[in-house]
Amino acid sequence: MARSNSIRIIGGAFRGRRLRFPDAPGLRPTADRLRETLFNWLQGEIEGASCLDPFAGSGALGLEALSRGAEMVRFVDQSRAVARQLEKNLRLLGLQERVEITATDALKLLRREADRQFDVVFLDPPFARGWLAQACLDLEQKGWLGAQSWVYLEQDSHQDWPSVPPGWRLHREAKAGQAACRLFRRATICG
Repeated sequence: MARSNSIRIIGGAFRGRRLRFPDAPGLRPTADRLRETLFNWLQGEIEGASCLDPFAGSGALGLEALSRGAEMVRFVDQSRAVARQLEKNLRLLGLQERVEITATDALKLLRREADRQFDVVFLDPPFARGWLAQACLDLEQKGWLGAQSWVYLEQDSHQDWPSVPPGWRLHREAKAGQAACRLFRRATICG
């Protein structure tokens, strides 16, 4: 694998570690600058958190969360080769006990009733697919989120942002190159 097929963990216990990922269509790791911004926003929220990374790809977001003290991360990616490389990287770091890796279609998974709620969800699907709106809706309707969960969205900076469910409050947003991101906090909905 070429050096360009690697990510660098930018903070926490594994700061500076480089990890490889395979070539796969649409696989584009979140840039260092956006990851640093995101985890600065989430400072104080990641330690002990359960995280869901349904479009895991290189695993950059979930690995960064683990490095910064997340209790567990569920990585989901449709590609078996990507899932195998994630397993290898997590073994290298000794983190296999704090993760679940599922090789399946993320949208199909999110359409099922949740088997647990997550504190932080990273939604960074392939830019050209237009999957963000459906993924947000499924997270909300199928019980994947707790009362105060954080949801990170990333997409092409030239696209209009999709609607998000009522009760999601925009916390922060940023752009870097071709990518734009938003961080939402789910507000407790009183019935």
